[in-house]
Amino acid sequence: AKLLRLSFHDCFLEGCDASILIDSTANRTAEKDDPANASVGGYDIIDAAKSMIEDVCPGVVSCADIVALAARDAVVLMGGPKWAVPTGRFDGRVSNASNVRFNLPDTTFNLTQLNSFFQAKGLTMSDIVILSGSHTVGMAHCNAFGDRFISENGALVPVDPTLTANFAQTLLETCPEAALPNITVPLDVTTPKQFDNVYFQNLEEGKGLMHSDETLFADHRTRNLVNIMANDQDIFFENWKISMVKLSSVGVKTGENGEIRENCRRIN
Repeated sequence: AKLLRLSFHDCFLEGCDASILIDSTANRTAEKDDPANASVGGYDIIDAAKSMIEDVCPGVVSCADIVALAARDAVVLMGGPKWAVPTGRFDGRVSNASNVRFNLPDTTFNLTQLNSFFQAKGLTMSDIVILSGSHTVGMAHCNAFGDRFISENGALVPVDPTLTANFAQTLLETCPEAALPNITVPLDVTTPKQFDNVYFQNLEEGKGLMHSDETLFADHRTRNLVNIMANDQDIFFENWKISMVKLSSVGVKTGENGEIRENCRRIN
């Protein structure tokens, strides 16, 4: 799940150019060190793959391509579909933490806000639904859905109208008001380690973990598509492949504005 999240967070910032892999320096804080990317991981896996490739084929395969391919392979290993990943990306030369907050959608967003972010990347409302299916795997910290509660008399009380009472109680059992910051909850509370369409079934049952999840079912503009994905995993998988190719093509760099990094963590 970390490799999939790594790909998403990379593409939404400077485009799919592996800018998220670059380390900070004394003079610049890089994307990866912004708090919004604290949950992103998998850097060591990309490093290992790059090292092996450079040994046999130096200066040819970009870090950006490795990120895209690793995301695909991670989905396959978790039971999801396999798709052809277009290659030929170049690596970016810019990575600034100051760009992160303005380019990543927030877990508090409603559909209109999500659509604004996705549309800016050339993605549609349907892509929002399909790509949100990535939340069928992975974990989230308690603060990812903290906006769905308020504190009253020392206890958390649900305020999000899309949050069912039973699911709110389930969340509070794991994430009470004084929950430690390292506590996590599965994004898909039913089959958290399997890439499947159960995420959409959870939305139908009011078990979307974050507001930005449950809004996909609550909003009439995307509810029907959620139902279709929930009812047929094959349809979800086919649409997932299409949307992932679109996402992995966002902001791709060429030889004119990119490079093939020797080390994914630093610009040549």
